[in-house]
Order: sequence, then C-alpha cells, then structure tokens
Amino acid sequence: MSAPMEISFDPHPSHPAPPAFPSSPPLEPAAAATPPAVSSSPQPTAEAVVAPTPPDDKVLVSVEVLLHATSTARAEDVRTAVERMLESRSLSYVDGPVQIPPDNSFLLEHVKRIQICDTDELIENHKILLFWQVKPVVHVFQLNEDGPGEEPSEDDTLSSFNEWALPAKEFDGLWESLLYEVGLKQRLLRYAASALLFTERGVDPCLVSWNRIVLLHGPPGTGKTSLCKALAQKLSIRFNSRYSMCQLIEVNAHSLFSKWFSESGKLVAKLFQKIQEMVEEESNLVFVLIDEVESLAAARQAAISGSEPSDSIRVVNALLTQMDKLKAWPNVIILTTSNITTAIDIAFVDRADIKAYVGPPTLQARYEILRSCIDELFRVGILTYPQGGDLPCILSYSTLKEKLHCPEAAEPHTLHLSKLLHEGAELCDGLSGRSLRKLPFLAHASVPNPSCCDAASFMHTLIQTARRELLESRG
Repeated sequence: MSAPMEISFDPHPSHPAPPAFPSSPPLEPAAAATPPAVSSSPQPTAEAVVAPTPPDDKVLVSVEVLLHATSTARAEDVRTAVERMLESRSLSYVDGPVQIPPDNSFLLEHVKRIQICDTDELIENHKILLFWQVKPVVHVFQLNEDGPGEEPSEDDTLSSFNEWALPAKEFDGLWESLLYEVGLKQRLLRYAASALLFTERGVDPCLVSWNRIVLLHGPPGTGKTSLCKALAQKLSIRFNSRYSMCQLIEVNAHSLFSKWFSESGKLVAKLFQKIQEMVEEESNLVFVLIDEVESLAAARQAAISGSEPSDSIRVVNALLTQMDKLKAWPNVIILTTSNITTAIDIAFVDRADIKAYVGPPTLQARYEILRSCIDELFRVGILTYPQGGDLPCILSYSTLKEKLHCPEAAEPHTLHLSKLLHEGAELCDGLSGRSLRKLPFLAHASVPNPSCCDAASFMHTLIQTARRELLESRG
C-alpha cells in the first residue's frame, strides 16, 4: 500500500515571462476540462441557476453535426432535424457529444456525430446553460478525405506549398485535443469572425485598421502549428454556409530561397500570385499558414549589418508587399508561427492583429494532456484494471481537487490512480506538450511485460520515465 500523497494545487503556476510585443499581453496555456457528455434534467446548485433570459439575450452555442461520408442528405434538412431534436429535449448545454434518439431514423442514417462546442468559458465560471437560455447554432459538414496536394517549386526538388480542402479528415478532432488556457481558442475564433465581418461590411480600412494576420509565438513543441491548422479547420466548419469551399495553404518557406542571387524575392512574389488567384473566387475561403515565419521575415537590420545575406532584404520586402496586396480580398486569413520572435522584422510584427504567446503547459494542462493519453490506452486495452474490474475513470483536474476535500465520496482505485497521475504531471514541469504526449509511449516501452500492463504499475513507470526524460533534457 503506497503512502498517501500530499497534493497541492497552485492556481497561478510560475513560468518564465514570454517575450512581450507592444500592446499584446502574453497568454499562457492551461488545460480545458475534458468534455463531459450532455446531461438530462440537471440539478444545478442554487447559485448556478440563472433566471430565464429574454430571447434577445440567449447565449449562442455552436452545435457541429458531422455527416457520414456516404450521406447525400441536404445540409438544410439535417440542420432542421437537429434543431427540432434539440428543441424537444430538456438539456443542459456543455461541451461534448449529443446522443441521437434511437427513434430518429433520419439522423441515425445520415449523421455520424453531433457535438456541442464553445461552452468551456461558462463552465469555467461555474455557470450552467439550460436549454431555455441557449440558442443553438447548427453547423452541418462532411469531412474531405483527400490528403494534401503539393505545388512543385521552380526546380522540382521541394514543393512550395501543401494544400488541403477543408474540413479535412486529417484534422478531425485536432481542435479538441489541444489544451490551452480557457479563452485562448475562443479569442482566435472571435477574431476571425470579426476580421471577415469588417471586410465584408466594407469598413473603411483607413479609419479602422485590421490585416487578418495572426502570429502565435513561443518555444518549440507547444502546439502553435497544430493550433493554426485546427483553427482553419474549425473556421471552415463555422463559415461553410457563407463559403462553399475552404482551403488551407501551408507554405514551405525553405523552398522559396534560391541559390541564385535576387531570385528568392521573385519566388515569394510568384507564390503569393498563386494564392491571389485562389482568393479571386469569392466563394472560396483561404487560410495561408507560414510556419516558422522568421525564415521569411528575418530582421532586415541583421541583413544590413552583414550578419544575414543581403538577399533576405528582398525576401522581407516581397513578403510584406504581397501580404499588403492580400488585404484587398475579404476571404483570406494569414496564420503564422515563430519560435524566435526577436528574429522577425518589426514591420511584419506590427502588421499582425493578434500576437499570442503560447508557452509551456501549466500543471493543469500537463495533467489533462496525460489524462487524455491514459484514457486512450484504456480504450484500446493496452492498460488493464487490477483484478479485472471495470475500466476506471481518471478524474479530471477540477474533479480531483474537489474529491481531495471529500475523499470518501470518490472510488478508492480511481482516486489513487488520479493522484499518481497528478504526481507525474507535477514532475513534468518544463516539458512541452509534444514531449508529454510521447511520455506514455516511452513508459510503456519500459514496462517488464508490455502485453499485460495494469494501471497502477504503469503509473509508477510513467513517473520514473518522466524523471529520466527531465534529467536527459537538462543534460
């Protein structure tokens, strides 16, 4: 019997201060709670219940409806059927799946999944959304199963960009798997909606300035590129009634540098000319992803001082010129990431509407990332429960905090496993999200009997593996 563990919860974990941009407060990632299932006939506490709201004050909640790949149903018919289904049921609205009634043959035939989204901020504030407080906004979509297409470069050695038709099967579930501070993902969604609306309504850019450029910056492995792809996927679902086609263009920055002097700037111009041809179709929404944008937007000051090739000046000038040209089109958003913010030209930084810092995961984020990994290993049967019992449920971070104050209300084995996982999450301070998701695999590779691995033994191995990885990462 292992000795009881002392667990403390620090709501404000410390992290190194991020590099600051003018008028752009840093954002530190933390965990979003694992989506709970929609519950019927909730019994909220008295302080959580709000009086019925007038229709104009109803909260808009997105409901995403994924059709089967073989479905030929009209999106409008499915949307109407889902709205009627939601109206006929007394539900509390929280992020997570909605069960299709077994007697609804139309939805069972055509719909693969119904998911409620965007309620995490309200849940974080301990509010419960009841059905009469909500106006559901239903988005019906099908996944594109084609992989990425490539555009060859001038010398046919490297593709200048990869292209996906969105929403893509490759990115399904990516948005939900990314765990950040509550509000970060919503901030990006609302920014994109405002940017597109301002352009469509003809707001004078000489009076109100916006560029539809997002810059995510921070250390490697924190999920910046994945967040950009997930954002494009999510927006393609939310705006599919406005845009009949959505594309994600991932620029290969290295293919734009030529061995011939002065050619690199011309290659940048040619690439953006192709992108401009895509956005000329008004029904097409285009997302341009430039990963590690410092490769293209290297500081001109370094080039002038001689520490960078003078050709890089032409590349920066060409990039800024082409991005300014794209401002004229309402249906394009540029998503960029950087690991080295000090290397980016200040003129590019100034053009970005949002400059969001994505740092190492907090304790809550680390716990939830590891919990999602453990749940997956239980799902596929790699981990087993002692004495062959039912599969345990690892408690969420917020539930674990509550159960520690009233441990007799928790199932002992579940509480014990959750405490072990929390100990492992505490040890992993400083590891990136990418490293955290590798940790369960590395731990499994270290167990004596990989074919039969009980949960408690695996948790102890996970803790040992975390210690080893930290030692190796620190030299």
